[in-house]
Amino acid sequence: MIGAITAGLFSTGASAAAAASYESIATVTVGSGGSSSIDFTSIPSTFKHLQIRGISRSTAAQNYMGLRMQVGNGSIDTGSNYSVHELTGDGSTASAGANTPQTTTFVTTSLAANDLANTFGVAVIDLLEYANTNIYKTFRDLGGCDKNGGGYVNFNSGSWRSTSAINTIKIYASAGNLAQYSQFALYGIKGA
Repeated sequence: MIGAITAGLFSTGASAAAAASYESIATVTVGSGGSSSIDFTSIPSTFKHLQIRGISRSTAAQNYMGLRMQVGNGSIDTGSNYSVHELTGDGSTASAGANTPQTTTFVTTSLAANDLANTFGVAVIDLLEYANTNIYKTFRDLGGCDKNGGGYVNFNSGSWRSTSAINTIKIYASAGNLAQYSQFALYGIKGA
């Protein structure tokens, strides 16, 4: 994909996998000029679950922005095969919602160009049983952003209605590009 950053995968060795339940697969940091997306490709199917930990900011001239995710097997699925469930709070009010079918899943509320410089939103995203070919895939994530006492916190869940194993993931901003220093780390989680 033009304008995207693709993360190469590397082996950390059998001893590292045996020593910890989380194994680092890849980390991507957005460089100067930003990027339209961060893509993790050729994800091995040797883990029980995946987790992504990230910080993000958009180049869009607005306050706040949504962080989105799409997945696939071999290529990203852009069809209406996703669902989203959201619980959002801003310190004084809370709201909830659900949307299906969708062409993407919502991850979290992050910051954009009109927000305080050099601040980022955060997200921790779990992709449960990502390689199980007998079930649809379920996501859950916790994230948000702070604006000196304001901001949002999100607790979301979603699904990809496919039994295919996930071996590619795309993360992108709802508006604008991912700004420089946005960073996402992909981990594999061992389990029975």
